[in-house]
This record gives sequence, structure tokens and C-alpha cells, in this order.
Amino acid sequence: METFQKRYEACMLLHGVGDAMGYKNGKWEFNFVGEDIHKELKNLGDVQNLDLKSWKVSDDTVLHLAVAECLINVKEDKLTNAWYLKLIGHYKEGMRDMSGRAPGNTTIKCVHLLKNTEKGFQIPFNEKGGGCGASMRSPCIGLRFSQPENINELIEFAIESGRMTHHHPMGYMGSVAAALFTSYALQGIAISTWGRKALDHFEIAKNYIKKSGHFSEENLKNWKSFIDPWTQYLKTRGIFEKEDPVFPEKYGVKERDEFYKSISGCRNWAGALGLDSVLIAYDGLLAAKDNWVELCHRAMLHGGDNDSTGCLAGAWYGALYGLKNVPEINYKNLEYKDRLIKAGGQLFKFRN
Repeated sequence: METFQKRYEACMLLHGVGDAMGYKNGKWEFNFVGEDIHKELKNLGDVQNLDLKSWKVSDDTVLHLAVAECLINVKEDKLTNAWYLKLIGHYKEGMRDMSGRAPGNTTIKCVHLLKNTEKGFQIPFNEKGGGCGASMRSPCIGLRFSQPENINELIEFAIESGRMTHHHPMGYMGSVAAALFTSYALQGIAISTWGRKALDHFEIAKNYIKKSGHFSEENLKNWKSFIDPWTQYLKTRGIFEKEDPVFPEKYGVKERDEFYKSISGCRNWAGALGLDSVLIAYDGLLAAKDNWVELCHRAMLHGGDNDSTGCLAGAWYGALYGLKNVPEINYKNLEYKDRLIKAGGQLFKFRN
């Protein structure tokens, strides 16, 4: 098994790989037919031959780095509002690096609202704040708060950093789940139990929302919009009470596209919400385990918001397995490769 430091570095690096691969400079992110993507992939020699040299990372990686570098640079040992005020600067700096990276409208608008005042990191509740912009930048939070005794800090930081732009449970709870899954990977918890274990930790999140008093009523009123489909997914896969996931006998590219669209109940752009971005990536990991190519086929390459699902799946794979079974060609020329590896190594220093 890879050392913990290598797994931290791989978490950051493969987040970027999954992002760039799913994005393909916007071509694959905005292709809504998974079978077309897989035909093009075959012509390129499949995943094991993809050199991502000219494939830009999207907003997902830029903002994941923003969160990671904030967590590295904060001076205070104890989690306080000062952390979020520092994060504002990192978010705003990241937004200056968005040429050709397709940032989401919610993120663009809400980062503009953030101010360097005592409560300047807080924005109002947003009925349309359920997008995946918070989840896709949050796996690194599980690197910074990786141990069971850090669970309260992980949840608080994931909520507050998430709802700085996506103030709706459908959005920021995706951030919580993305961070939790990274920490579970590092703790050696069985993948098939992650979804069920998270339900217990979501109760801590709910209590934090009550205690925070920041639009608590609106958040609690919409709480089930995230929890109910999450629970339904676990039941569909047979892992609500058991540990062996059950997949349909026929579950190819076309069938996966249809299922992915059904998760959120919106049946539109699969993976575009905090909820389904996490669950699609999780679905891929449950099936692929340590088969990197299969994970890419399922989580990075489908007819939905595949850079967002891809970066999550890549991050958790790295936290679990390091670079095991990952072709060097997939990451050797990745944009921001050195910066990503450095951030992973620096976050590792907080482990003890």
C-alpha cells in the first residue's frame, strides 16, 4: 500500500486528473450523450492512452486548490471565523484564473458578495444554491481533518466554506459528503459503508445548522431534499443495511446515463447538484474499486457534469489507493501538477 503522504498527494493530483479528463476543455463536460463520449474515447486509445497535456483543468481544480491552500496557510490552530475570512481571499484569487474553465454562475455571483468584514463570509439562503460548486472543491477538507476526533471541525468547515457560495442543503451538504468520504478513505473504512456512515454524520451537520442560527429555519425546511434521495440511493444499491452493493445486470454507458439523471429527481444534467455529484462518483467507486480505467469510464466519462463527478471520484481513489493502477500518461503533463502534489504534501503535515 502507498504511504499516507503519497495518498494525500494522489488525492489532490487525481482530483485534477478526473476534472481535466471529464472536462476535455469543455467538450466532454457539455456533451450530454455518454455513448458519444465513449466512442471518441475509443478513437483516442481509451483511458490508458490519454495524455492530458493540452487539457485544461476546470474551475473545479482551481477552487479545490483555493480551499487546500487556505487550509495550509491559516495561522490559527483552532477553527474560527478567521479561517473563512482568509478563504474569501483564496476564492477571489481563484476566480481571477477562470479563463476557459467554465465557472458556475452561482459561484461567480456569490464570491462577488463575500466581504472582508466580521460576518462577510456569510450570504443569504438561496433556493437556487444546490449546485455542485461546493462539493467539487471539498475533498481536501477531509485531508486536513482526517481523523475521527476531527469530525466536528470537518463538518463545520465543509458547511461554512460550502455555503459561502452554495447556501442550500442540496449544495453545501455535497461539500460535507465529499470531505467525509476523503476522511473515510484515509481511515480505511469499507467503501460500501461510506454512504450509510455519512447519514450519522449528517445529523451532526444538522445540529450545527440549528446551532449556527444562520438561516436555520430555511435550511432545516429544505433538509430532506438532500437526505431523502441520499437514503433512496443506498436502498437502490442494497447498502442501506447490507455491505454488498447490487448493480443491474445490464448497466452500460446508456443505462448509467439514465440512472445518473434519476438520482436527483431532476432528470436534467446529471451530477450538476451537490447531491448527485457525490453519489455518481460514489456509484463509480463502488463498482470499480481499484480499477482506475473502469472508474474513469463510470465517473469521469458520462453524459452529465462529468468533470465535477470525475474530480470527486479521482480524489477519493487517490486517498484510498494512491497512484495504484493509474497510467503515468494520465497525470505526467497535467496542468498544475506540481502545485497539486505540493498541496497534498503540505496537508499531510497536519495529520499528526
